[in-house]
Amino acid sequence: DLFISLLYVVLLGTVGGLMLVESVNALRATRSGAAPVLKKSGQHNWIHRLPLKMRFRASKLFVSVIPVLGLGAGIGFMSSIMGVGGGFIMVPALIYLLKVPTNVVIGTSLFQIIFTSAYTTLVHATTNQTVDVVLAFLLMAGGVAGAQYGAKAGQRLRGEQLRALLALLVLAVAV
Repeated sequence: DLFISLLYVVLLGTVGGLMLVESVNALRATRSGAAPVLKKSGQHNWIHRLPLKMRFRASKLFVSVIPVLGLGAGIGFMSSIMGVGGGFIMVPALIYLLKVPTNVVIGTSLFQIIFTSAYTTLVHATTNQTVDVVLAFLLMAGGVAGAQYGAKAGQRLRGEQLRALLALLVLAVAV
């Protein structure tokens, strides 16, 4: 338990800190009238040299599926041992590693969470018997209600603002 707790704090603290620095710099650039300096979607030298390239139309990416599958496998592993993965790990990874636009990342992350979480929950329920169904249903009810407001709020915010809010949330959870 101590190892997992320390890993959790270090991972989320690092991700949250890096996200906060980047989003604050982007917000400052936007306020000063300059466009934030970001690489274009999918512009990574090492990713472009890998084989098995695929076009992701909604994300406007043309990259190898190797880093995408590797990212999914790594996040799936961390999700199963730490109980996190969606917003806290997947979203920053898609934004900063693969350069997927923030507005596309949100829906993409939520869609993959449906299947990853369902499978991970099934494995934990059958292998470890560690699922509290009543608690889960109450959390789901609150989550569905909160998602309605979050989706509307997300439409009103720019990508830099969403990244800053996520960074603050990740840092708060890390502590």
